[in-house]
Amino acid sequence: MDPEAALLAGTAGATLVSLLTTEAWQRARDGICLLWRRAQPERAEAVAAELDTTRSDLLAAEVAGDPDTRDELAAEWQGRIRRLLVTRPEATDALRRLIDDLDPTASVVSTVTQRATASGEARIYQAGRDQNVTRR
Repeated sequence: MDPEAALLAGTAGATLVSLLTTEAWQRARDGICLLWRRAQPERAEAVAAELDTTRSDLLAAEVAGDPDTRDELAAEWQGRIRRLLVTRPEATDALRRLIDDLDPTASVVSTVTQRATASGEARIYQAGRDQNVTRR
């Protein structure tokens, strides 16, 4: 699987679950159901039911003060979405547009490719984002 698509699945799972307890939950549910309806119509109704169950579980976990459930549910949806993208890679663009529409701050960052060659006692420090180096 394309690494960017795998990253997109992770972003989508986290974004979806985070929106299920907000006012945008119905829009998120409708968007994911539409994605499935186009890619795997035979699974669309089951996905809708799974989303409703996920929302109920998440609301109950918040009332109970269980912070781990959100991450677990996001991981479950990441897996579902990843599997969808593996079987239907053409759904990648539609998913990216949906996530951008639902939460523009969740946009997937471009892939970073880094190469370095060191010799002797050289040191190389690379990072795709923030990096703090403390020399001792």
